[in-house]
Amino acid sequence: MPGEAEVQGLLALMLHCEARRTARRGPDGRYVPLSEQDTKRWSLPLIDEAERYLAEAFKYGHPGRFQLEAAIQSVHAERARSGRIEWNAIARFYEQLLRVSPTLGTRTGYAAAIAEANGPEAGLLVLDAIKLDAVFGYQPYWAVRAHLLQQLGRAPEAFHAYDRAISLAEDPAVREFLLQKRG
Repeated sequence: MPGEAEVQGLLALMLHCEARRTARRGPDGRYVPLSEQDTKRWSLPLIDEAERYLAEAFKYGHPGRFQLEAAIQSVHAERARSGRIEWNAIARFYEQLLRVSPTLGTRTGYAAAIAEANGPEAGLLVLDAIKLDAVFGYQPYWAVRAHLLQQLGRAPEAFHAYDRAISLAEDPAVREFLLQKRG
């Protein structure tokens, strides 16, 4: 489906995700979160290919969900070249994504980006605006919440959130990562 912006956006998103596949686990099989991945293990040719599809998709104007998700991954991928993550840019793409796809995942990702750009208190405010019944079984929400509470020194609340995230983690490597973070 050449010429379809969202198809190209989806392809860019998939290529960005595939480019980091080998870096998601350490040599011992442990889970490595995106912000801690060794960028030398990312595939620059796949990132470059993703960037070409994303640039073509954005030429059509009116970016949709997949284009915006790919744009967020594109900013993350830039760390392979610059050594930095531009959290303000990621937060801006999440704001656009919230307009077209206000999912729980989008809102949780936005909270994480806001926390990185403006501090844990700001991210926690975004999380607090989400109704608790909506997040009861959503593991990423609890993992982000636990991390932010821990950064703020609110240990009892962080432990509770970590416990919830750990209980919802289906991947044993993610569960072990969260157990280590919990302390």
